Amino acid sequence: MFRPLALSIGLRYTGAKRRNHFISFISSISIAGIALGVAALITVLSVMNGFEQELRSRILGMASHASISGYREPLVDWPRAAGLASKHPEVVGVAPYVRNEVMLSKGAKVSGAVVNGIRPDLEPAVSTVGEHMRAGSLDDLVAGEYNIILGSELAYTLGAHVGDQVTLITPQANFSPAGVLPRLRRFRVAGIFDIGMYEYDRGVALINLRDAQKLFELGDAVTGVRLKLADMFQAPRLSRELAGQLGGHLRVEDWTRQHANFFRAVQTEKRVMFVILTLIVAVAAFNIVSTLVMVVTDKRADIAILRTLGATPGTILRIFMIQGAFIGLLGTALGIAGGVTLALNVETIVPAIEKTFGVQFMPADIYYISEVPSQLNWPDVWHIGAVAFLLSFAATLYPAWRASRTQPAEALRYE
Repeated sequence: MFRPLALSIGLRYTGAKRRNHFISFISSISIAGIALGVAALITVLSVMNGFEQELRSRILGMASHASISGYREPLVDWPRAAGLASKHPEVVGVAPYVRNEVMLSKGAKVSGAVVNGIRPDLEPAVSTVGEHMRAGSLDDLVAGEYNIILGSELAYTLGAHVGDQVTLITPQANFSPAGVLPRLRRFRVAGIFDIGMYEYDRGVALINLRDAQKLFELGDAVTGVRLKLADMFQAPRLSRELAGQLGGHLRVEDWTRQHANFFRAVQTEKRVMFVILTLIVAVAAFNIVSTLVMVVTDKRADIAILRTLGATPGTILRIFMIQGAFIGLLGTALGIAGGVTLALNVETIVPAIEKTFGVQFMPADIYYISEVPSQLNWPDVWHIGAVAFLLSFAATLYPAWRASRTQPAEALRYE
């Protein structure tokens, strides 16, 4: 099969055993460095993608894609707002809620919490909390029975189990001849949920919507209406549309505003990590410079012979560019293979390491989630591979140019 002269000689130089084993060693180090850098970059970005997706799903599993509420006052005419929102073709779930901060106590143990009053029949349409029940179910929140469902960490803090009684203390107070008395109510623990996100498991409790309205003296009003959308990434646009339909007296917020700083920080961290790890790839890629410089010095006689046989400087340039590019391509391919393998098995490898050495990399009471997730995005893989190959190719230019400037007479003088 016919191959161009530059390609044929470049590939031959790459695969040939050299007299100078140090050059072969440096070449191998260059390939290994590029491979490690690319693998690290793919794995880290995949883990960060996994973190972002996992946090988003867990946050929105308890929060909402969008919500409708009044301006610093309860939402009285919530059925109308819920009805208008449910008519939108991209709204797939609607549920009212009451939210307030309270104190919960059991015996001598006291803890602050956010209590959410919900409709058990409508809540599954807007959240996934019903899918994460460790004990009991949302249907146990029957109006008038004053049952409560606690987050797993909150239940642990209070020492509460299903069937126990806990006292709920509201910020409001009752005025009596004896003075100002806090408003108290005993609730029976009917269930425990475990979202897997410490912020919610530690600080959220659920009660029936009617019980919450009575407890906080709201009448038929609610704090707001939660919405679930067919595509959560369209939440900003849909929020603007709903705000226009509902009028200016209601407030429509979406998850991108409620958690904007958090997700913006995650995106910024991803960009910074990409830049830092790309520099590692660049350092490995530029080892190709030293490899090719030594190869050019070692092959000066061959270059001179090729020139005397009619090879042009451009041909010599392409020979060493091909050799360097092949080193970069091989390192990039090995890195992609290793990075993809690691990224697809992170969720298996990390628990195995934790079990073997008896360590926990991500304690639940410190981090939002306690396991290391991973989501491999193929566009990221090809982007990383392209960047690594371009850096490797750029590293070949100067040594290849120096080789093309070799003068045959000068190179053969001492041979």
